[in-house]
Amino acid sequence: MLSVLRVHLPSDIPIVGCELTPYVLLRRPDKTVTTDDVPEFAPLDGHFLRYRIQSDRKVAVCSVHPSEQATLQCLGCVKAKIPVSKSYHCSPKCFSDAWQHHRVLHDRAASSVNENGNEEEEIFGRFNSTGSGVISASLTGSASSTSLTNGSTPLYPAAVTQRSGGETWFEVGRSKTHTPTTDDVGHVLKFECVVIDAETKLPVGHPNTILTSRVIPAPCPSPRHLIPVGGADMMAQLDSDGRILSPGTFTVLTYNILSDSYASSELYSYCPSWALSWPYRRQNLLREIIGYRADIVCLQEVQSDHFDDFFAPELDKHGYQALYKRKTNEVYSGNIHTIDGCATFFRRDRFSHVKKYEVEFNKAAQSLTEVAVQTTQKKAALNRLVKDNVALIVVLEAKFTNQGADNPGKRQLVCVANTHVNVQQELKDVKIWQVHTLLKGLEKIAASADIPMLVCGDFNSVPGSAPHSLLAMGKVDPLHPDLVVDPLAILRPHSKLTHQLPLVSAYSAFLRGVGLGLEQQRRRMDPTTNEPLFTNCTRDFIGTLDYIFYTADSLTVESLLELLDEDSLRKDTALPSPEWSSDHVALLAEFRCVPRPRR
Repeated sequence: MLSVLRVHLPSDIPIVGCELTPYVLLRRPDKTVTTDDVPEFAPLDGHFLRYRIQSDRKVAVCSVHPSEQATLQCLGCVKAKIPVSKSYHCSPKCFSDAWQHHRVLHDRAASSVNENGNEEEEIFGRFNSTGSGVISASLTGSASSTSLTNGSTPLYPAAVTQRSGGETWFEVGRSKTHTPTTDDVGHVLKFECVVIDAETKLPVGHPNTILTSRVIPAPCPSPRHLIPVGGADMMAQLDSDGRILSPGTFTVLTYNILSDSYASSELYSYCPSWALSWPYRRQNLLREIIGYRADIVCLQEVQSDHFDDFFAPELDKHGYQALYKRKTNEVYSGNIHTIDGCATFFRRDRFSHVKKYEVEFNKAAQSLTEVAVQTTQKKAALNRLVKDNVALIVVLEAKFTNQGADNPGKRQLVCVANTHVNVQQELKDVKIWQVHTLLKGLEKIAASADIPMLVCGDFNSVPGSAPHSLLAMGKVDPLHPDLVVDPLAILRPHSKLTHQLPLVSAYSAFLRGVGLGLEQQRRRMDPTTNEPLFTNCTRDFIGTLDYIFYTADSLTVESLLELLDEDSLRKDTALPSPEWSSDHVALLAEFRCVPRPRR
């Protein structure tokens, strides 16, 4: 007979907007299975599972600390007919601390209805003279539940309530998953699973239930803004999404989103477990990525299953076409579906897909060792070079007009490279070789077409390192200390580590640009390297690993996404955090195509 052994959730703290799916362990006569193996409404051995999600009785929730139950209510709010949810506080101290902000609500309400001055003085004067408790009422017992409605319609219809142990539960769903809404904030959810006989439709055995903590709202980080670096553009305009863009420009985002397979509680113990769970992080990441409204999006550490099941379909809803290159799996020994890779998305209304190139550094390693490594060292060289890293190169054609082009009728192509270089810090030779291999491939594309280029990604190399020097300067000093690490002479065939692409780091424009708001951003830059002070911020490391490079003879930077402040990030925690769901920081630049200099 089929029976439920256990029900549990990936996180016991539900977040508004983040789907909750219980994990159910079932016992069959022959084996134990999970609900991942059983379709939601398909019978199994003549039985099926019925789910029910309920919410606890309606309680007042603090307007400042939504995870706390309210213990007092501001009578000034009630009198001024301010939305009742804003009138609740969890303690007198909470009310007192929030008073300066809270009083603004009263002022606005008073001015909108032109209330009598004496009445307002009575409310505020007593608070100022005797403290917060004077204009608040405590919420105890039944008072808390009755005061909540304030004449409004109850959250859930009474017809679907269930009384148990003195509490009232309201049914809010009958499917396997539930996505809490703002109406659920402050409430406990009860997930119930019971086996049902397919013929009699009657329960078999007792329901198995699990209770959550109270639902909390999704944290909302301060929005990051585009900062112009080329001076004010009088031709700037709003597009259909409300963005301020200049005619003929486009935006590019690069972001290492932190693969779920790497986001362990041991590595990121400072991040709350609910904020580290993938159901929460994926929604928060999606919300952030969509909010940037970039024309081209380059993501790293995108798991194969997450690309297929989540990012590709979700971004498709927002007008993006998706391309993906999964890492190779010669070294990786885990589940093939959870291997991460590079994903590039572009807005279909702004670009069309022309061509895609996939770079597998493992194949390049095979070619190198065949022709340039001594026979006795080939195996060791392959073991050192084969790390499964990849790059995805996409050629796109712009659908918008390039203002100021020397040939307005010419097709405007853009080549975008998206890569994630090997992470192991001791393999400095491998990092340099991977970057050099990618640049040589891009040189071939540049030789065959007059095309602007963007090189984006997580290079796992700090400013001033050999890979960064190769990208930014076009060469590496033969005496660079990183070149000392080459035990198998892998770099010897490339003794001249150079390339001919005129690459410049986009964020260096903060140091040479003109415009409002640049001083604050310059304080977040390292003037010795022309790079941000950090793009990766954990408890163990803070520094820059991510870059957007562009060919300066065909592109110019118009604006950049503002950088984050280290002090605000590390005041309480590092990354990831409830507000920012990766240990990396997203970078975004707005570009304009410019005519190449005539040779």
